[in-house]
Amino acid sequence: MFKHFIVLEWKSFIRSASFGKSVAIKILMGFLAMYFMVMFFAMGFFMDKILKEVYPDLDPLVAFNGLLFYWIIADLLLRFFFQKLPVMQVKPLLALPVKRSEIVNYVLGKSILSFINFLPLFAIVPFGIKLMTKHHEVTTVLIWMLIIVLITLINSFLNFIIENASAKTELSFLPIILFVGALFALNHFQIINIAAGLSKGVMAIIANPVFLVVPVLLLLALYLYNFKMLKQVLYLDSGLKTKVKEVKASSMEWTKSFGDIAPFLQLDLKLIWRNKRTKSSVWIVLIGLLYGLFFYPQPAYQNMPWLFVFVGVFSTGIFLINFGQFIPAWDSGYYKLLMSQNIKYEQYLKSKFTLMALSVVILFVLGIPYVYFGWKILLAHFVAAIYNIGVNTHVILLGGSFNRKKIDLNQKAAFNYQGTGAVQWLIGIPLLLVPMGLFALLYFLVEFELACLVLTVFGIVGIVFHEKLMKAITQKYLTSKYKMINAFNQES
Repeated sequence: MFKHFIVLEWKSFIRSASFGKSVAIKILMGFLAMYFMVMFFAMGFFMDKILKEVYPDLDPLVAFNGLLFYWIIADLLLRFFFQKLPVMQVKPLLALPVKRSEIVNYVLGKSILSFINFLPLFAIVPFGIKLMTKHHEVTTVLIWMLIIVLITLINSFLNFIIENASAKTELSFLPIILFVGALFALNHFQIINIAAGLSKGVMAIIANPVFLVVPVLLLLALYLYNFKMLKQVLYLDSGLKTKVKEVKASSMEWTKSFGDIAPFLQLDLKLIWRNKRTKSSVWIVLIGLLYGLFFYPQPAYQNMPWLFVFVGVFSTGIFLINFGQFIPAWDSGYYKLLMSQNIKYEQYLKSKFTLMALSVVILFVLGIPYVYFGWKILLAHFVAAIYNIGVNTHVILLGGSFNRKKIDLNQKAAFNYQGTGAVQWLIGIPLLLVPMGLFALLYFLVEFELACLVLTVFGIVGIVFHEKLMKAITQKYLTSKYKMINAFNQES
């Protein structure tokens, strides 16, 4: 049965409308994986020397075990952000004589083969080999390596439980923050010395391998809990039961001043506020608005004016970037219905442009207090706002015509990469790197004011030729219309 599942997933991958982009992303992720493999290998190879410098009086193995608690916390945080339970389209299988337990076991078994579970091996294997050459017994090192592998798998299944809890709350970060924060606080304030206890526990298992049964039983318990958790929701009608909520409707009369795009603006605003995934675009605006506080208060950055425009583009364009990169995938659930209506595509896109342009203006106004750190910062933010409206709005709308991945609006927002493809990775080059690179080049070659003037001219040119640019972008969307409909109808 597992063989059948693998064949089905392979066919789903190669027959997907986004197959080409999926391959490109996997190649890119492959290079990224190789980078991390090399980094972890280097860390493991030099681990004994690093630990000897930091803890000269301790054996490297004992020193590493003392830091194992922090390794586990860092691993949990990394997993929460980047490791998701493997996706498998199970609804067609539920109508067939296939045991639900086999499906769940396959999904959980597939998660064990995740790259993030193998990554620690690239550090502990070279470190373990060097320990063997430093007069440590081979058996001792092998048992220690097995313990690390078991801890890695325990973290993997524990992460899925935390992920499940975070999916049930609007504050998606809350479960991981509470769990990791509580562990760190208990250890830091010496309420429970978890780091020392964990170190002693590992050394006890090394001394008496019979105690390996403890982490093995813990791993088994977490596996069974995940099995039960997944099996409970593995029904054809599991998605039919919905929560009944009181909807607070708003007439949004103020949008009527925007003329024929008002209905689309109303739909976008309702979509943003009523769905988990899009609502994150609103909350992340606060991060963008306060982004400058990470740089401007520090004296070192006051002498780096070329960086101001990058912060400005990000701060005034955070909504534009976060919301705009998934146009029109936000509407993928009803895109076919939308395209069957007697509407002008240009009006649909113009409403998106208006929403993004308004967000840039509002964020610039809210960011005016940054003038406290210097007039050059305010000028850079003003230039960035003009550039965002004139150039980046059109760039991100053009990039949207290449979107081919569906988005489920009801899924949790935190670090949800559904709908992310090659477009979302490549769009960052013209959005952020080009203005920053151009500004920095002009700043070093000429002066700050001229660099501001050039970016402002680019923004104004984009605003002046807005109508022509929108017609060209609309034509690109119309050309891709049926490809998008076909892609959004697919589940992968």
